[in-house]
Amino acid sequence: MVYLFSAKKIKATPSACLSGRQVFHSFFNRFLLCFFLIFTLSSCEKILISSDPVSTPQSNFNALWNTINEKYPFFEAKNINWDSVKKVWQPRVGDTTNDVQLFRVMDSMLYNLKDGHTNLYGAFNISRNWEWYLNYPDNYNANLVERNYLQGVQWYTGAFINRFMDSNRIGYVRYNSFSSDISDFAIDVVVSRFQNTKGLIIDVRSNGGGSSANIDKFVSRLIDKRTLVWREAEKNGPSRNDFTALKDYYIEPAGERKYLKPIILLTNRRSYSATTLFSAALRNLPNVRILGDFTGGGGGTPTSTQLPNGWV
Repeated sequence: MVYLFSAKKIKATPSACLSGRQVFHSFFNRFLLCFFLIFTLSSCEKILISSDPVSTPQSNFNALWNTINEKYPFFEAKNINWDSVKKVWQPRVGDTTNDVQLFRVMDSMLYNLKDGHTNLYGAFNISRNWEWYLNYPDNYNANLVERNYLQGVQWYTGAFINRFMDSNRIGYVRYNSFSSDISDFAIDVVVSRFQNTKGLIIDVRSNGGGSSANIDKFVSRLIDKRTLVWREAEKNGPSRNDFTALKDYYIEPAGERKYLKPIILLTNRRSYSATTLFSAALRNLPNVRILGDFTGGGGGTPTSTQLPNGWV
């Protein structure tokens, strides 16, 4: 007797009785069907998955150059002739070029972009161009700030280091990294704490960037109406001129507690990436003044691509 089970009850069903041989044949047929499906799907998967690209010095060089050629958005803004760059560096790659030599050529080629976001990660080194801040004064010394201004009485409120200054008339807020998430609780505390000051200093010197979502959250507490902060276009194709049309980017005010009094924003060359966008968002607010050096740039969201030899 074979029993059929339902969710509500268990009962015997005489009409469903099968002999032992029938049960075996049914099970065996199902086994063969499952095996066939697994084998077929596995075979199809092998057909659909393309083989790994051949890794040679020249193929890796071309893969890197083509990736930049199709995805990099700032050739025109930086007046870079990427075709000319290729003509200079491609002849230096041959069949006998070893990994260290290849890395040096690729590093030198990327150096022409003068871009802190555009780096090559190899097995033994990381290429980088840091001229965008190394050739400029740092304008920030964390030890000096702590010993002469914070003096051990600062609060650590979530991502914010903060304290009263000038007999409690001025508030100071240090934000080290846009990679540190801003919680509603932390920003409520900071905005409320300095509500009765005459003005606020926001220090983002040497803030290397992070999540753009934290830009919106921070700025939303410094405005009382929907505010146009910048216009943006997105690279949307392989051609160097493939961009979407410029579109307005707005930030909406949020939260019950806001700071709308005069603000000084401190920046330097190591204020990079998301910090550049944060500065761009604040620069046209009527109550904000930016002091310090130009930011380091680095707008946009980085992506990654793997080369045939595994370098990224």
